[in-house]
Amino acid sequence: PHAGPVESKNEAAMSELVPEPRQKPVVPMKPMGINTSLLGYIGIDTIIEQMRKKTMKTGFDFNIMVVGQSGLGKSTLVNTLFKSQVSRKSSGWNREEKIPKTVEIKAIGHVIEEGGVKMKLTVIDTPGFGDQINNENCWEPIEKYINEQYEKFLKEEVNIARKKRIPDTRVHCCLYFISPTGHSLRPLDLEFMKHLSKVVNIIPVIAKADTMTLEEKTEFKQRVRKELEVNGIEFYPQKEFDEDLEDKTENDKIRQESMPFAVVGSDKEYQVNGKRVLGRKTPWGIIEVENLNHCEFALLRDFVIRTHLQDLKEVTHNIHYETYRAKRLNGNGGLPPMTVKTEENHESNL
Repeated sequence: PHAGPVESKNEAAMSELVPEPRQKPVVPMKPMGINTSLLGYIGIDTIIEQMRKKTMKTGFDFNIMVVGQSGLGKSTLVNTLFKSQVSRKSSGWNREEKIPKTVEIKAIGHVIEEGGVKMKLTVIDTPGFGDQINNENCWEPIEKYINEQYEKFLKEEVNIARKKRIPDTRVHCCLYFISPTGHSLRPLDLEFMKHLSKVVNIIPVIAKADTMTLEEKTEFKQRVRKELEVNGIEFYPQKEFDEDLEDKTENDKIRQESMPFAVVGSDKEYQVNGKRVLGRKTPWGIIEVENLNHCEFALLRDFVIRTHLQDLKEVTHNIHYETYRAKRLNGNGGLPPMTVKTEENHESNL
């Protein structure tokens, strides 16, 4: 007769241990039928201008990570993306550079200015990824680096005397370079994206797309999309974070048509019909990087910089960082994380 209450107690204890699935932030409904006509000018329309001035003063942070095997043109593409020499390779190639034994992580910071807008851009390169004979668990140093940046931010956030503006080193976007084989994705690609799509915004790109014919490119893109779907890999923009119908329609188009972007990068200029264009010279003509008939680089740049840069930052802060923070604080009994001296020393060495 006493079995019932005991079971229910155990169930209650279990439910306390199992964290509830995180609810998607509720988007407040638009108020219906409230249309107050103003009797005179108040100046509400200047709010946007006030916000613009404030953000212009502080500037922007954007941290982009590039992952993929050597020789896929990661550095070149990042340089092309920002029309500036911003990658590790731009400082000049060293002939004695050997393939790193493990994945090294190098972060290079720059300040880019355009039209009075300053952006502190950090490019995080991952030389050595996928270059070994045995690439087992080679994503671990990358996952560790991403989590270390969340930890750094969390430590600053829980300080009693907090900085007015916490330096943001969190990875906002990870460009994952897929080799243009025309076949299926490698197990390494799937394993990497499976592990890291939970902690960072992954944007898959097919590198050196000029090595494939148009038919091969279309077929390969469809195959990659199918394989990601079958393996349950969510790349950015993730379906569950679309906030409204407009976002959903726009992002569905990107997910179903553009992704993964088949791109070609180049930092060399050529003269085509009296115009200077970025391109790659081949025996049969010039592949224009920014020409949509030649490659999808312009689509990728517009997506990352012109339409979704702010959203990439928000998803990183509100979803990936929040998930890490909740896990850390839960594991610590809701207390701020303890400062460990060795960790700090390790971080300063990065």
